[in-house]
Amino acid sequence: MRHSTEEISRQLKKHPDEGFRMLVNSFMEPIYHHVRRLVEVHADAQDITQETFIKAYRSIDSLRDVKSLPSWLMRIATNEALRFMQRNRERHIPLDDSASAEALSLAADEYIDYSDLEAVRLQKAIHTLPPKQQAAFNLRYYDDLNYDEIADILESSPQSVKVNYNIAKQKVIDHMNKNF
Repeated sequence: MRHSTEEISRQLKKHPDEGFRMLVNSFMEPIYHHVRRLVEVHADAQDITQETFIKAYRSIDSLRDVKSLPSWLMRIATNEALRFMQRNRERHIPLDDSASAEALSLAADEYIDYSDLEAVRLQKAIHTLPPKQQAAFNLRYYDDLNYDEIADILESSPQSVKVNYNIAKQKVIDHMNKNF
């Protein structure tokens, strides 16, 4: 059940544990899906999502503006995912034609419908992007956030996000056209 940020804020002040439970129930799914698009593997996305909420719990008192709660959580999740991607570059399983069926199933873990060839090609293209461009692209394309919101999440300027998104979008288009 999704609760309003105002309702969550009131509960956090009155009953912190109940408020945090409401926060998790309201934002677990969108945070998980955001992280999953970045890291591919279900177990990794679950770990990062859990770590996101642990960090949020530890620093909930530092949140000043309750309206920024979704962006604040998304920023924590994005930073955790980017850190994970940086640490695990050598462990990354590329979604390319040379990968075995087993490796593909580990990477996708039923997240990508392999019968939808366009979705597979799009995921391949997205995962060729550098992590920051990947995050900007996913937040704009999948989450339909505006540049100001993405800039807040990525701790960047809206202009920088716009440039990163447009470069990422062009790379995705080029990759999909090249591999058509």
